[in-house]
Amino acid sequence: MRFRLLILAFLLLPAMAIAQNFTDSNLPIVIINTDGGVAIPDEPKVLADMKVIWHQDGSRNYVSDQNNPEFLNYDGRIGIEIRGSSSQMLQKKPYGLETLQADNVTNNNVSILGMPKENDWVLNSLAFDQTGMRDVISYELSENLGQYTPRRVYCEVMINNDYKGLYVFMEKIKADDNRVNINKDGGYIVQTDRADDGFAWSMPTYINMWGGSEMAYFVYNYPKADDITNEQANYIHGVFTKLATQAGNHNTSILSGIPSIIDISTFVDFMILGEFASNVDVYQLSTFFHKDNEGKLRAGPIWDYNLAYGHDEFGNRSRYDVWQFDNNDNVGPKFWKDLFDTDEFRCYLAKRWFEVTEPGMPLNYDVICARLDEINEWITEGVGRDNQRWHQMNQHTSEIQSMKNWIQQRINWLNQNIGSYSNCNNVDLPPLVISKIHYHPMDAGDINGNQLEFIQINNNGDDDVDLTGIYLSELGVTYSFPDGSHLAARDSIVLCSDSLTYVEFYNKIPFGEYQRKLSNKSEKIVIADAWGNVIDEVHYYDSEPWPTEPDGNGPYLKLIDLNADNSLAENWTFSSYYEGVDEVNSTESVIIYPNPSNEVINIISEKDIIYCQLFDLQGKLVIDNELSETKTKLNLSNLPTGIYLLKLSLADEIIFRKVVKR
Repeated sequence: MRFRLLILAFLLLPAMAIAQNFTDSNLPIVIINTDGGVAIPDEPKVLADMKVIWHQDGSRNYVSDQNNPEFLNYDGRIGIEIRGSSSQMLQKKPYGLETLQADNVTNNNVSILGMPKENDWVLNSLAFDQTGMRDVISYELSENLGQYTPRRVYCEVMINNDYKGLYVFMEKIKADDNRVNINKDGGYIVQTDRADDGFAWSMPTYINMWGGSEMAYFVYNYPKADDITNEQANYIHGVFTKLATQAGNHNTSILSGIPSIIDISTFVDFMILGEFASNVDVYQLSTFFHKDNEGKLRAGPIWDYNLAYGHDEFGNRSRYDVWQFDNNDNVGPKFWKDLFDTDEFRCYLAKRWFEVTEPGMPLNYDVICARLDEINEWITEGVGRDNQRWHQMNQHTSEIQSMKNWIQQRINWLNQNIGSYSNCNNVDLPPLVISKIHYHPMDAGDINGNQLEFIQINNNGDDDVDLTGIYLSELGVTYSFPDGSHLAARDSIVLCSDSLTYVEFYNKIPFGEYQRKLSNKSEKIVIADAWGNVIDEVHYYDSEPWPTEPDGNGPYLKLIDLNADNSLAENWTFSSYYEGVDEVNSTESVIIYPNPSNEVINIISEKDIIYCQLFDLQGKLVIDNELSETKTKLNLSNLPTGIYLLKLSLADEIIFRKVVKR
């Protein structure tokens, strides 16, 4: 902020703007007309009509198409306001908007310019960026590294018959299945940012000012501050406090240290992108984190990269020869530097860096330069008109070359300073294989098909596998294997969406229950170890070349051969409807009472009970009795309150029942 104050007066000077007759573009055209022609304020949103003109065949778009429904990608109501901080000081404003239904109140979830349906959007004004590409190339790089990043499309904008220039129509960061894919019931999005409008908590940085530490401020993004409970607030604050403590102690235990708290891969990718771009705001401002219910804390999505790649409107901080977490400006909370100073974390950071800068990889110099040239060719027309309107991109061509030169210097510096990855280069990973996926079971009588989902995982090796620290790392379904759990050689386990229903329907006990549900269309399932090393991954689809029979018709996906590449659709087939499912017994020959109970339950059977076993919903055996009688008792008094699965092995059948401990 202290740098920004130096040029505040300059920013408030009126820009030389020239009106022009805008008629057509190779880019989509966004036309907004506010009700009554009112000016758009910082807040609150004002109502308006918006039309998005888009010839999806790639032909030119014309302003005159605004009355032709064939070429209107959106034609409806919106609420719109100015957004941003320093960027809104400029004459060319950034905007936030929400699509509304005709009642001007109800959200209208729609797909715009090919992006998934939602109602919250951003018109990015490309502030302070002569290239007009810093944000866009950064988001592309993050996407190419496998992280969710807001989708975006270049466009040209008119508001109240006034040409406003080149923009990027893009997704706003929010909790949504197609955006930050966290469970809205128990998931969180938090960001470090300015404390102008209040903050949830603060954490010290490594910058000392006026006798004390400069602070990093944390703000709730989801749930909103007004909606979050004290219990939720204490919980999410505690996660960050634990991270700060363990990072400060450089604790790398997979049971209690850094990898038990954070998703290492997302933090690694976040730091690589922030440092590669030398983003002057990263870590301290517009820095997002998200956490799914019962999942690890994840860094991202990335946001706001206009002051990067050697350009800083407010000083000279985006240098190629500094670490942004340790340059005495906007360094963020201490845990960023503490992570870097932890040998194991830095090893994985270096390993990832050298991987993604290899020839043909996303952060390779030649790949990035080629992509910059492609984007530039696409937006050249819009840059020319924008510059004519605002005179803020008059060094566009030379700035692109300067950016390329800077990137080469930055890559060279990082190569020399990021360190070695020899200690984490050859990790011995267990031979776990995703072998069955029941992603869209059909309903079975009164049972909703979502309750019958499951994933089978095989140990395709000759040795027992310790599952401690291993988890499903991709957002969508969440599961971490219990500490100390194992999978025997050549054995398999099942994770399911609903343990009780699984037992009742399949007459088997699952190993564990994951959070949320698999997508009925497409989802990537990734098994990773505590440090983010990928053990196995499958990205299935409900369309060809994948077998389509499992899409709601009864069968499940089944890997043909455990030694085959399960990332390829050709190596999967489908099961018969009840293949591998034992017949469900519905005998009434067993009486269990009282149930629920807080102490003892009685079991009476017409047949001898050979074994009586009780499992928790994670599949852990908590009571194991070998018997040969028709009556027995189970003492539940020492067990935690909850639901358990009772397995009775009788003389000629196996029976499962639900037991509730009060």
